[in-house]
Amino acid sequence: MSLSSKLYNLQEGVRIAVESIVGNKVRAGLTILGVAVGVFVVVVISAAVHGINTSVAKDFESTGPTTFFVSRYPISFEACDGTGDTCTWLRNPPITWGEVERLSQLEDAAAVGVRMDWSGAFKYRDQLLPAAPIEAYTANWAQFGAPDMLPGGRIFTEQEFRSAARVIVLNTTMAERLFGDSDPLDKVITVNGNQFTVIGVYKETASFLAGGDRAKGVMPVTTLQRALNVRRSDMGLVVKPRTGVERDVMVDQVTATLRGMRGLRPSEESNFAILTQDKLLETYDSIFGMFFLVMIALSAVGLIVGGVGVVAIMMISVTERTREIGVRKALGATRLTILWQFLIEAVTLTGIGAVAGLVMGWLVAFLIRSGTSIEASIPPGAVIAALVASAVTGIMFGMIPAARAAKLDPVEALRHE
Repeated sequence: MSLSSKLYNLQEGVRIAVESIVGNKVRAGLTILGVAVGVFVVVVISAAVHGINTSVAKDFESTGPTTFFVSRYPISFEACDGTGDTCTWLRNPPITWGEVERLSQLEDAAAVGVRMDWSGAFKYRDQLLPAAPIEAYTANWAQFGAPDMLPGGRIFTEQEFRSAARVIVLNTTMAERLFGDSDPLDKVITVNGNQFTVIGVYKETASFLAGGDRAKGVMPVTTLQRALNVRRSDMGLVVKPRTGVERDVMVDQVTATLRGMRGLRPSEESNFAILTQDKLLETYDSIFGMFFLVMIALSAVGLIVGGVGVVAIMMISVTERTREIGVRKALGATRLTILWQFLIEAVTLTGIGAVAGLVMGWLVAFLIRSGTSIEASIPPGAVIAALVASAVTGIMFGMIPAARAAKLDPVEALRHE
């Protein structure tokens, strides 16, 4: 088949496909919808996962590439019934202030800080946020990413940390929710019924790990534990090595120190968890990888629905054009020519569905990017995969009616009424 013949058949196949869509609006619409839904799911999930991974990576970079975390519990997906028999990590002892002090004395440690997360009811006069996040740190929290404080404000001091002073720093979202346009500095608010003095307001860059731009407050860890009666068992550590010290070297030092303080034998597993950025990213990848596989399965259902529609509409097309096929064969058209034309028609149908799914997916990705802290964007690989999947669907399901058309006997076809 010459190039000119292929181009003619391509043009003719597209034209006939468009005519079939116009003539069979319901069937064609269902076919296009099925393919569009399948492509849409793949594209949106790809955009969301890509955006979340990008946001998480940026969040980790903001704390420093060598910074890592020490937690009482590991991130685990093992089956657990809530007892120490199946969840051995539940028996891990909490991190103590003595351990914090000892780790802070390590020569290669630039900073060792404590972080705790909680929630509480924030109130100022008649403005109430019933359940807003609370982050609590040691006085050196700025060393792990200095907050962008607004003029006039400050973070809490070492003395305020040690005395568990009832002071609090608000992000701009919380300040706006409670105070509107008025100045929140030195005002007294209540958190779970306890009075706190606002000493600063900081502007927080919206991020995935930080929960977007949610209203939140930051206070000393000691204040959270004493004023709000939060157990120290929820303490986690943030460790930052000195400049020039590799993260893995610092991890080994922290691990050896904690194991020694806890009297663990060489054969015993560590009863704490070291969470590096690499491990956390691997965890996120595994979570979203499983989620992505589920979405792929759902999108496959949409493509199958579209494929069944291709078979139905193409069978109708073959029946309606039987005489035309007979005439073309009588004039010298080969089986391959007929097969090619009908496959082009099938791929055109699924291709239109793919384009529709891509457009819808792009719109949703744009809305996610505009309304959240997730930098959702459609990776080129997802676009290519969507187009290839739609083409393969068209070829696979279009092959049956196309082969039927190609095998028609020209004499019998010409007699068809």
